[in-house]
Amino acid sequence: MKTPFSRRKFLKTSALATAAGMSAPLWHSRVHAAEASPTSGAFDPAIAPGPFDGTAESLKAYQVPDWFRDAKFGIWAHWGPQSAAEDGDWYGRHIYIQGEPQYKTHLERFGHPSKFGHKDICKIWTADKFDPDHLIELYKKAGAKYFMSMGVHHDNFDLWDSKYQPRWNAVAMGPKKDIVGLFKQAAQKQGLKFAVSEHLAWSYVWWTVSHGSDKTGPLAGVPYDGADPQYADLYHDYPKEFLVPEQNNQPTRLPAPLAWRQHYFDRLKDLIDKYQPDLLYNDGGMVFPEVHYRLVSHLYNVNAKLHGGKVEAVYTSKGRNDSAIGTCVFDIERGVADNILANPWQTDTCIGGWHYDQKVYQSNSYKTPKRVIDMLVDIVSRNGNLMLNFPLPNNGALDDKELKILSGITAWMDVNSEGIHASRPWKIFGDGPGTKPAAAADLRFNESKLQDLTAEDVRFTTKGDTLYAFVMGWPEKDAVIKPLAANGQYVTGKIADVQLLGFPGKLKWTQDTDGLKVELPPEKPCDYAYALKIAGLKLT
Repeated sequence: MKTPFSRRKFLKTSALATAAGMSAPLWHSRVHAAEASPTSGAFDPAIAPGPFDGTAESLKAYQVPDWFRDAKFGIWAHWGPQSAAEDGDWYGRHIYIQGEPQYKTHLERFGHPSKFGHKDICKIWTADKFDPDHLIELYKKAGAKYFMSMGVHHDNFDLWDSKYQPRWNAVAMGPKKDIVGLFKQAAQKQGLKFAVSEHLAWSYVWWTVSHGSDKTGPLAGVPYDGADPQYADLYHDYPKEFLVPEQNNQPTRLPAPLAWRQHYFDRLKDLIDKYQPDLLYNDGGMVFPEVHYRLVSHLYNVNAKLHGGKVEAVYTSKGRNDSAIGTCVFDIERGVADNILANPWQTDTCIGGWHYDQKVYQSNSYKTPKRVIDMLVDIVSRNGNLMLNFPLPNNGALDDKELKILSGITAWMDVNSEGIHASRPWKIFGDGPGTKPAAAADLRFNESKLQDLTAEDVRFTTKGDTLYAFVMGWPEKDAVIKPLAANGQYVTGKIADVQLLGFPGKLKWTQDTDGLKVELPPEKPCDYAYALKIAGLKLT
């Protein structure tokens, strides 16, 4: 992600009502009619009956289910046709922006986007080594309690047998497999909750560049393939006034027509009805309130019917105000909350780039297992969950470096998961020089400013009457937990016992006005973030 303005901030993609045999000209006429009059055009986001009626007021009663509070760690396959080129995120868009690195590599590998564009990239997404059962088994061993499949990215290509996008979906072309359905079956076999990500809302804006042309060179002025009406169901059919110049190659924020919003609702309702996800991730905020409140209500109502009237589903939004009272879970892209949040929240991040990138692999730029574990413990101590993307290459199999990272996470979880899963935050999340992430206006993208955590840093979680103190590095001598000083402001009661997860022996420890001091054994029980299990204190 180059700047804080990249990929997700601008929400997402999707496109044309080719549903029900609707032709591009008919879709085009409905878009124009809806734009001409905000109240015209078909707009009927009907929802399933249940406890929520599609209004913001009714959604205030929503409560985050316990399974999400307990899960703490999820793994995501941010994988789709843009992964076919293995050339990084937003590939589908950037190949239509002359001067972008991906435009240049696309020209060298495949030819000019007036001839060979994203429509053709979709066809070479092979997934020939895709084994969802094997992947989900690995993710479960690594401690993931939920798994998320991509549903649809900004590129308007659905990863299921889509009723409303019948030509551009993973069953119709490319892998010719129901990616969402296969991932769901695999997750259910392993007892994991199943999530789907949708990035569709701003596709209508994201794809405008595909209707442009080179500004210089031998093909200057030759329209890209997005301007060809026969592909309008992938690239959209825009009114002329919509195709305005962009600032800094970023999608221009213009209102999508009513007909597009209806189509967006229909697409995602189809996804919900077919797969009943436990979690639906929205790559953005609720930008179409009249649509999103109904969509979220539909998700919850469908889920309540499956669970005897109790809502066990989760919807995430990157709009912090969306989750202020009930409604949904706050998601922070590549960022960490600045304190313990009252309600459970989620970080979504990646070991590298969002879509697979051979350059990241070759330059060894993936997050290390230590970085992942530091983030996981830090996030959980602040009442959050970590959703971690392992980007899959074209063939659908993890590369050797990804497998090594996953192995490191698995080994750590084998020792320390009891202090993570089903835990709750303590009075404070931690102590030490790495306590605060660097400031960011809305918390997103602040992970790049996080300090490396060391033996001077500690993070806390609780479970019942047990306090876990994670020492984030191996100290040269004793581990010192300053917030547990005798008669300190956070301590009620007296410590009765201290254990080190992964070490079977007795520890020597003392508690005085300087803190809890623990003499650690000569051998480390794991490679990072060492968990002290503390009994005897009153934690509330």
